[in-house]
Amino acid sequence: MRRWVLPAGVTDIDGMVLEDVAMPVPGPGEVRIRVHAVSLNYRDQFVLSEADPMVWRTPGRDLVPVSDGAGAVDAIGDGVTEWAVGDRVTPLYFRDWFSGLPESDTGRGLGSLDEDGLLAEYVVLPASRLTRAPETLDYAQAATLPCAGLTAWSALKGDRPSGPGTSVLVLGTGGVSLLALVLARAAGARVVATTSQDAKREHLARLGVTDVVNYRETPEWGQAVADRFGGVDRVVNSVGTREMTQSVTALRRGGEVSLLGLFSIAGETMDPSLLIFKGAVVRAIGVGSAADHADLVRFIDTHQVTPPIGRRFRFEDAKDAWRAQASPEVFGKVVIDVA
Repeated sequence: MRRWVLPAGVTDIDGMVLEDVAMPVPGPGEVRIRVHAVSLNYRDQFVLSEADPMVWRTPGRDLVPVSDGAGAVDAIGDGVTEWAVGDRVTPLYFRDWFSGLPESDTGRGLGSLDEDGLLAEYVVLPASRLTRAPETLDYAQAATLPCAGLTAWSALKGDRPSGPGTSVLVLGTGGVSLLALVLARAAGARVVATTSQDAKREHLARLGVTDVVNYRETPEWGQAVADRFGGVDRVVNSVGTREMTQSVTALRRGGEVSLLGLFSIAGETMDPSLLIFKGAVVRAIGVGSAADHADLVRFIDTHQVTPPIGRRFRFEDAKDAWRAQASPEVFGKVVIDVA
């Protein structure tokens, strides 16, 4: 079978290698998956470049990248009773996080550190590391869920879940923001978005966004949202701490910021009095548990949610997919068709 590998020390996509290896065999408690599709997240850029302050790769170890994918059960190891050959599945991003708060080290997700990812024709995973794919999605759509989809779902929860009569502001048009957008719309919330490109306004409108603020033309976009709509109930901040002052400013009293961005984890210092004035809550998001993922799947099937896909690539063209995912022009998830 074929798989893509990031050799130890390689930090440029041109160094990623397509190799032929023996077909993996599932051991006791394991399942082999025939991968049909994977989707890229911006965290995969960090895994490649190692430029992020967080450690994503174990020194000296070759790595099969990518956390998000979908496929079908192909073979079952001894002792596995919960899965059957042919079952459509997606992996769980974190290990050993089944519900509530994680009780042990969950790692940094598939395709990082000591855990090989999904960019292969076949992968073997513990049976407990899988969840059923939504019945209403094809493999490419389901491949967007393990990290990006679940992060967006977790961001919309909290003390005041997003639903009818609530409003949500999503920052930018990255994968998590767009998935939060379609999930919030399916839940009945009003959605506002920021972008730096007016060309994306039409795309956002087709997804149900009621208004767009260009954050380059309006640097005080938080105040603009507060003035225009009286504030929003929730801000899905997929950028990071750099945008916290504007995020909190955009809230109405008692609102919440879901903070999940990796792009900026240092820099701006927000005046805490702004939180007090707004009566606001800031909640940090770390993808989610197996129980959260199961809730997401049920919601998608019930509400017929379709994840936005921007571009699709052949397995052989995975390097081009990486380059496309890094482009500010992309709108929707970048998917690699494996099978």
